[in-house]
Amino acid sequence: MDTLLFGISGLPLGDGSIKFNYARGIDYAKSIGLDAMELLFVRNVNVTDNNKNLILEAKLRNNFYLSAHGSHYINLNANEPDKQEQSLERIMKALEGLAKVGGRSLIFHPGFYLNDSKEEAYFTIRDNLLRLPLTGVDFRLETTGKGTQFGTLEELVSLCKEISSCKLCIDFAHIHARYNGNLKGFIDFVKILKYVSDELGESALEDLHIHIGGVNYNEKGERNHLPLLQSDFNYVDCLKAIKYFNVKGCIISEGPMVEKDALLLKGTYEKL
Repeated sequence: MDTLLFGISGLPLGDGSIKFNYARGIDYAKSIGLDAMELLFVRNVNVTDNNKNLILEAKLRNNFYLSAHGSHYINLNANEPDKQEQSLERIMKALEGLAKVGGRSLIFHPGFYLNDSKEEAYFTIRDNLLRLPLTGVDFRLETTGKGTQFGTLEELVSLCKEISSCKLCIDFAHIHARYNGNLKGFIDFVKILKYVSDELGESALEDLHIHIGGVNYNEKGERNHLPLLQSDFNYVDCLKAIKYFNVKGCIISEGPMVEKDALLLKGTYEKL
C-alpha cells in the first residue's frame, strides 16, 4: 500500500440519531475522515446476499478499505479433529463473506496451546493453515493477549515465513497485555517493528495490518478493551515508532469509543 489508513472495528457510535448498518457506517466513517472498517464476524458472518450489494457500493463509493475479524470460536489446535475442521469451516465462511464485499484482510486468532507444548501447537496450527486456499484475501494472524493463547509475535512471524497466504496483524494492545504492560515507550515499539522488518523484510511494513486500543489486563493478560485515554497504553510513542518506520497499511482502532479513538489516533499521527 502507498499510505497508512485509519479505521474502526465494527459500527460507529455516531450521535445516536442514526441506526447504523455496515453501508451507512462506511458512509459516516468516510464523512468524518476515516478510510477503513473491520467487519465483525466474531459471532456470525453478517454479510449476506441481502446486504452485500449495499456494502460493496458504499465501499466503492468511498474508496474504502474493508477487513473482517473472524470468529472467536477458532482453535486450529483443538484436541478433537472435528473441532479443528469446524474452525477451518468458520475461517472459510468468513472468507466468503468478506470476498463478497471486496474485502482485503481476514484477521483471526489461530488457537490455544491447551495441554500441548508450544512446539506441538505450532506444528498443528501450521499444518491446518496450509490447508487454506490462496485467494485475493490475506489471512492475517493476530498477536494474542493471553499466555494461554497461541500467537506471540515470534510464532506468527515464523508462520508467515512458512505460509504464503498468511500475513501479520500486530495488535499492540494484546502484546502490551500479554506481558503485563511491557510496552512502556518508543524503543519498545521500535523493537517490535524492527523485528518484523528484519524477519519478514521491509515489504511487511509496507502492507501491515495493526490494531491499537486501550486495554485492561492483569498478570494473566488481557481482560477487556478500554478507551485509549482511560488506559496506560502509550499510543503516542506507538504512533511515533510507526511513523519512524514509515509503515503503510491500515490501523484499526479497537475499543468502546470506536470512531472517537480512531480520530484521536489519526489526529495524533498527523501532528507527529
